[in-house]
Amino acid sequence: MTLTIFYDSACPLCSREMAQLKHHDRFNKILLEDLNAEDISERYPMLDVERANTVLHGITEDGQWLLGLDVTARAWGLVGKHCWVKLLRLPLIKPIADKAYLSFAANRYQISYWLTGQKRCDNGQCQMK
Repeated sequence: MTLTIFYDSACPLCSREMAQLKHHDRFNKILLEDLNAEDISERYPMLDVERANTVLHGITEDGQWLLGLDVTARAWGLVGKHCWVKLLRLPLIKPIADKAYLSFAANRYQISYWLTGQKRCDNGQCQMK
């Protein structure tokens, strides 16, 4: 099973997480797509890029769309790391975690600045290695 993740490469924290994810992806189960790619809408016409810039989107190879922390939990599960993320999908925790995630997503550039000193990645400065 593969998972395609649509992420914001202009977000320093987002780019770092995707780089970590790919570092652990020994079996190439994760495909990354940059929402800022010029041809993203042409290659993925079913993707609402504007909405994907507000909440993380992923699609499985069988066409199932995942959003937010469901993408994160599936991705880390596929690479066998950060198993604790699955706890965020437990019924009692899920609603609270989802609200916290949406708040993070809406403020990701400011949070990135607080944590990394960098608000946005421009000119390829956060490109994955």
